[in-house]
Amino acid sequence: MFKFTFALALCVLAAGSALAQHSPHWWGNRNTIVHLFEWKWEDIAEECENFLGPRGFAGVQVSPANENIVSPGRPWWERYQPISYKLITRSGNEEQFADMVRRCNEVGVRIYVDVLLNHMSADFVGQAVGTAGTEAEPAVKSFPGVPYSAEDFHPSCEIYDWNDRYQIQHCELVGLKDLDQSRDWVRTKLIEFLDHLIELGVAGFRVDAAKHMASEDLEFIYGSLSDLKIEHGFPHSSRPFIFQEVIDHGGQEVTREEYSSLGAVTEFRFSQEIGNAFRGNNALKWLQSWGTDWGFLSSGQALTFVDNHDNQRDGGAVLTYKSPRQYKMATAFHLAYPYGISRVMSSFAFDDHDSAPPQDAQEELISPEFDADGGCANGWICEHRWRQIYNMVGFKNAVRDTEISNWWDNGDSQIAFCRGSKGFIAFNNNMYNLAEVLQTCLPKGVYCDVISGDLINGSCSGKSVYVGDDGLGFVSINSDDFDGVLAIHVDARI
Repeated sequence: MFKFTFALALCVLAAGSALAQHSPHWWGNRNTIVHLFEWKWEDIAEECENFLGPRGFAGVQVSPANENIVSPGRPWWERYQPISYKLITRSGNEEQFADMVRRCNEVGVRIYVDVLLNHMSADFVGQAVGTAGTEAEPAVKSFPGVPYSAEDFHPSCEIYDWNDRYQIQHCELVGLKDLDQSRDWVRTKLIEFLDHLIELGVAGFRVDAAKHMASEDLEFIYGSLSDLKIEHGFPHSSRPFIFQEVIDHGGQEVTREEYSSLGAVTEFRFSQEIGNAFRGNNALKWLQSWGTDWGFLSSGQALTFVDNHDNQRDGGAVLTYKSPRQYKMATAFHLAYPYGISRVMSSFAFDDHDSAPPQDAQEELISPEFDADGGCANGWICEHRWRQIYNMVGFKNAVRDTEISNWWDNGDSQIAFCRGSKGFIAFNNNMYNLAEVLQTCLPKGVYCDVISGDLINGSCSGKSVYVGDDGLGFVSINSDDFDGVLAIHVDARI
């Protein structure tokens, strides 16, 4: 009887821990993460204080914080080739990282670190040197900076059959040396690494290449982590937020459902389908059933995005900053429709798959510079600083915990809907004008369209919508308007 009860208690404890790992630990009504891809720690700290906090962003996904190889030309992907777990990269050192986390937490912006638990660096000609000066010999699986030796890795093999579970979880993803997470030593070193980040105040982790690790090994690692630290502003017994990269477009052997009980999972189908819709391949009217009816994970299990640092380089249906009008529309829908844990992308300009982030003649990262409108220059794109995107973060905050009502469409690609009595949004992805009197569900008043402008000193710098006693308002989006979306909410009322 005792054994049964004890085992049952362990199961309940594990289930509770896994459920807790789905909580992002947001402040107040904030509910959007931004990925500041390849930014320096000092620049992120300043962005938290000067822009993200004041604009109501909930958190930042940061690039890998641990030492990586130094690769010729410094392509972005070198950050995904670990040498050790020392916190020294082109983004900064451990002291700068800790300062960033502290400063962002103080203004209500949580930090989530991209972590590499699946592998170490791929083969390198001769001896590899890392960003902290650590030497390694990936060809013989020798990483003294951890230390790891050959026995800590799976035997080398190539993934050529994506329906073979053994290959996916034991062989080397693009030649990266595949760690054996079932080994006690490997588990110990990974847990120590993650716990150190927790000690510094992070709120959670984006787990790279999760599908290439057995879910039972990840369950052990996640369950062994320390609670988040109350001295960094987290409630007692808070568990780190986990979101896992599992690329699953359907029909493969390893599925996202194997990981969804352990934490959130990156919903790549969301990215593909939202790109198809706003590229005009599907009528927007079909988005009324957006979410699980489209074969997506349940809302609380899905980390959602229009694009990410990987698939924005792959072409196809995925929308990126290179198609700005459609991209802003897709992002507005992403942030307006109540599905998923939302993350927006903040990119740097790239011409090819391997393009390096903005850097100087010494190949050191450079800080973003801002133009008169607050947008980024000098090679940084900074989609999160586009008015149409950061104002939709404000919209999402204003309508949090409300449901969709009063869906309207024209039978094609003009749509509109309310979010409770707090917000209203309309889209025109047709080649003809939208001009309709629609139910906004808002109280009587004049509201500023937060897409075309702002509420400034009691007036609208862009479009405005008058809402009558009956909640009706005249909505106009011409086919040749700069933006194909209009959004109003209670915090943008004159």
